[in-house]
Amino acid sequence: MSKKIEAEKTISDPQLLKLEAQYCSWGDTVHYAKELNIFTRCEGSYLYDQEGTPFLDLQMWYSAATFGYNQPRLKEALIRQIETLPQLACQYLHKEKILLSARIARDIEKKFSAKGRVHFNVGGASAIEDAIKVVRNHTKKNPVFAFMGSYHGRTLGATAITSSYRYREKFGHFGDRANFVPYPYCFRCPLGKKKATCNFACLQQFERLFESEYYSLVNTKTRQCEFGAFFVEPIQATGGYIIPPQGYFAALKKILDRYKILFVDDEIQMGFCRTGKLWAIEHFDVTPDIMVFGKALTNGLNPISAIWAKEELISPAVFPPGSTHATFSSNPLGTAVGLEVMKLIEDADYEKTVPLKGKYFVARLKKLQKKYPQVGEVDGLGLALRIEICQKDGFTPNRELTDEIMNIGLSGKLTAGGRRQGLILDVGGYYKNVFTLAPSLDITEKEMDLAVDLFEEALKKGIAATA
Repeated sequence: MSKKIEAEKTISDPQLLKLEAQYCSWGDTVHYAKELNIFTRCEGSYLYDQEGTPFLDLQMWYSAATFGYNQPRLKEALIRQIETLPQLACQYLHKEKILLSARIARDIEKKFSAKGRVHFNVGGASAIEDAIKVVRNHTKKNPVFAFMGSYHGRTLGATAITSSYRYREKFGHFGDRANFVPYPYCFRCPLGKKKATCNFACLQQFERLFESEYYSLVNTKTRQCEFGAFFVEPIQATGGYIIPPQGYFAALKKILDRYKILFVDDEIQMGFCRTGKLWAIEHFDVTPDIMVFGKALTNGLNPISAIWAKEELISPAVFPPGSTHATFSSNPLGTAVGLEVMKLIEDADYEKTVPLKGKYFVARLKKLQKKYPQVGEVDGLGLALRIEICQKDGFTPNRELTDEIMNIGLSGKLTAGGRRQGLILDVGGYYKNVFTLAPSLDITEKEMDLAVDLFEEALKKGIAATA
């Protein structure tokens, strides 16, 4: 081994951070944090730094590592594929691609009574781009609807349907920017209504836009709408893990069907049992026209993404060879792990265990909510959980306290559990005051108890620091 390689093995964190400051782009999200962590290994629900400090991870790589870090069964599937067919250009076939596509398409057909096909890409945003192509090819229309609070990715096409102007601001004019519609965010209803009595007032407001041609959406004589699709997150992810009320999406789909507007279901964060069902949209009595998924499809190992679309949208007759392409799209390493993920889900009992764990976790967090007025709302569906941090009034967003808690967790200096530990938390929400929790689906009750203890310690320290 060369002296240079040997020296790199023993380089210290301060030396690495000095190199990072000089040579790494800051255009990613690393520098959102005050303290920069360098992690050296991972296992289960934990990340470990160079000193061996365990950090309990409650966001699991934005839900990409849904089944836990270093998951043995999935790692073994990757190794097997490395030893047989590790590389293959995507214009050639291999059995893992075919079998994975068949499993996904058959599952969707069984659940939604809709025949369709699967098309692979690499990342979530790239799959969104493919979905946009399918929409435009079928409808011949560019404009689409999306929700306020939506996040669909940061490629140019995906950014155009992501609601935050911050992601578009530096990159010129977006002529195809989506028409953004209020999401049913009941804790902060944009119309000031109460959930129990609103009767979907926000949806009624949307439906009224179709009443007159002068509202710019539709020709009332031909019933032709200018918009081709509505891109939907069944639970808003970056927007703060907001769970819509039952009945909302079913009512929305009826409006969309009336005007032949496609329903595109973005499952990138919520798919693969995060909510207790394989697909989050299963909770809401809706059959999507297109589904987009990624992240947990490979548990973050050699990632791939994909879309599923109904046969009439993606059959070879209407979406022929070369309609879209990515060099690494259906690579054999990714499809092999994806196939094993589907088998793992089939063998596990996540539809039973995830709702039970989510109920337990939420109950523990609601006890904190009763103790601390700064915890404005706690909610969850399966193991997609949210904690909204507020001022003492329990409603006004408190971004300062949220950031403080997040950075205290990253410091690795919490002591709950009798040893020095860290806590990995992800911040989202319209006001950046929501902790979006996406723990491993195999998190234990003991780990959930520890998570609540660590969070309470960080919360108390954060309240003291921001008082």
